[in-house]
Amino acid sequence: MGKTLITLVLITTVSTNFAQEKRARDYGIEIGILKPGDHNAITDVKGVMVGHTTLHSGDDIRTGVTAILPHSGNIFQRKVPAAIYIGNGFGKLAGYSQVKELGNIETPIILTNTLSVPSASEALISYTLGLPGNEKVRSVNPVVGETNDGYLNDIRGRHVKQKHVLDAIINAKSGPVIEGNIGAGTGTVCFGYKGGVGTASRLVPKKFGGYTIGVLVQSNFGGVLEINGVPIAKELDNYPKTFRYDVDGSCMIVIMTDAPLDARNLERMAKRAMLGLAKTGGIASNGSGDYVIAVSTADQNRIPNTSSAIVQKTETLRNEAISPLFLATIEATEEAIVNSLFAGRTTTGHNGNHIEGLPIGRILEIIEAYKDPKK
Repeated sequence: MGKTLITLVLITTVSTNFAQEKRARDYGIEIGILKPGDHNAITDVKGVMVGHTTLHSGDDIRTGVTAILPHSGNIFQRKVPAAIYIGNGFGKLAGYSQVKELGNIETPIILTNTLSVPSASEALISYTLGLPGNEKVRSVNPVVGETNDGYLNDIRGRHVKQKHVLDAIINAKSGPVIEGNIGAGTGTVCFGYKGGVGTASRLVPKKFGGYTIGVLVQSNFGGVLEINGVPIAKELDNYPKTFRYDVDGSCMIVIMTDAPLDARNLERMAKRAMLGLAKTGGIASNGSGDYVIAVSTADQNRIPNTSSAIVQKTETLRNEAISPLFLATIEATEEAIVNSLFAGRTTTGHNGNHIEGLPIGRILEIIEAYKDPKK
């Protein structure tokens, strides 16, 4: 599964079809009222693929790359409607202004660490220029999000290289998505515990369109942890510690849906993801970079890079029909963050810094007690 690429760096490129630790729903924690898709993952949206590259070596390297592809074709030639919402802008997300201006995305979405955004951008440009059909392309808008994993990772070493990004893209797959200490989540910390990659999905009832909404997060932020409405941090009496050490941080949230939405309503949906973050106890603090990227994968609304027509015909969901998607986004975001915590494993990294995984046994006891106050 792994091989040594360069001195001291063990690079593990992981596909998305392996088993993993139990998720929140496996413990009976069912967040919200809507049903998840088959995999309860962003890949439940047809055509969406996820790939990871994980760098875990020695005492100091704990980082990686996660790639999210809205479809398997040439994304530059068949762009997808998209929007980016900034919950709090203490971050280095690349590609924002063109997405805001034109309302589409033309590359895979890459998540990595803060100081690796330039390397990831270079890789996306190289990847796009190298695709058949792109021989005359002279402008590429790479979309790269980040969180700062510098507590557990030697972030100044800038260990993520273009090859690692390309590996994540090439190895992206549909199906189950591995969560926790993997890819862009390898070195992240959330609510004072080990965070990481998390994902979830929701199915909108058929009478409201039968659409699928999938969310993937890179959790690296703080606040006062709640799980499914239960005040975990308060019960564990660890919220003062959280506020001393881990309020600041960031969360990248990526939403995919097969609903036919334009950029305006995708931005409206992206805003609701912040409500899902808030339901976990996140506060989007001063030093937190909280960004939401929302994409519609609907076939009929893909945007050709060139066309002889001066009018593009699209189908767009009416405003009155979008509220169920708002609910689905909130629920999937909340569960994706919780899943990232349940999958996070105790880690020691840079400078001997140590982060415990979520105390799942104790948390399950607290949740059970809230179901039955007599216990």
